[in-house]
Amino acid sequence: MSILIDKNTKVITQGITGKTGQFHTRMCRDYAGGKECFVAGVNPKKVGENFEGIPIYATVADARAATGATVSVIYVPPAGAAAAIWEAVEADLDLAICITEGIPVRDMLMVRNRMKAKVAQGGKETFLLGPNCPGLIVPDEIKIGIMPGHIHKKGRIGVVSRSGTLTYEAVAQLTEIGLGQSAAVGIGGDPINGLKHADIMRMFNDDPDTDAVIMIGEIGGPDEAEAARWCKDHMIKPIVGFIAGVTAPAGKRMGHAGALISGGADTAEAKLAIMEECGFTITRNPSEMAKVLKSLL
Repeated sequence: MSILIDKNTKVITQGITGKTGQFHTRMCRDYAGGKECFVAGVNPKKVGENFEGIPIYATVADARAATGATVSVIYVPPAGAAAAIWEAVEADLDLAICITEGIPVRDMLMVRNRMKAKVAQGGKETFLLGPNCPGLIVPDEIKIGIMPGHIHKKGRIGVVSRSGTLTYEAVAQLTEIGLGQSAAVGIGGDPINGLKHADIMRMFNDDPDTDAVIMIGEIGGPDEAEAARWCKDHMIKPIVGFIAGVTAPAGKRMGHAGALISGGADTAEAKLAIMEECGFTITRNPSEMAKVLKSLL
């Protein structure tokens, strides 16, 4: 069993009839066991139709009832994406993966508060991955998202990253030196998101199929430091840490909506120092991530 998803997971695509949803649903369905995994799409205007044999339902709840799906992936445009997340949460799915970039922060604040309130009232917790993330993959079993499948290889190294492209970089390096991945997870770069580094590290720590982890962070926000402190107290597996943005000037917004340095603890150097204190083996060179990890095994 890997973390979050496996070859038996059934997946709904929200936004399956849009250009992006069509393209990536096709790519995911054609990867490993995807034909068995991608079982439904949602578009209230196209109920009863299908996308290349995948039936389309009016709502996530309808799709779940008809197919038994427990995970959704969201390619809905930014204006409607937060509502799509909430629809997946209301349908009591196990996991919603939101690929969409550019969701208004106010929309995400509202949906996250509603998610917390639902759990506080005794409702089922739906994990959220993203938004603005590449998704996740269990190599040779299932991929849900936009990552290139061909660079992945089945193995025992976990990868978690805020950056999509750095996720791919770490994975490609590992594969090149013969180390496969148990799972690769992109948590996304937005300031208000779902699962954090600490959540994924906890899952990798508990996963018997993961021997070591590469954790990649960015400037801005406290998440990496919080994960490092959790790992210091609990993690029993070796970790390589990398933080992007060492040369970024303080106070300047850099690319990702979450990557704003206010100075102090959320600079790259400060985060690297905390990670090192907490027992990580750090590298400042992104081209060395896999080599450093291999030296720990």
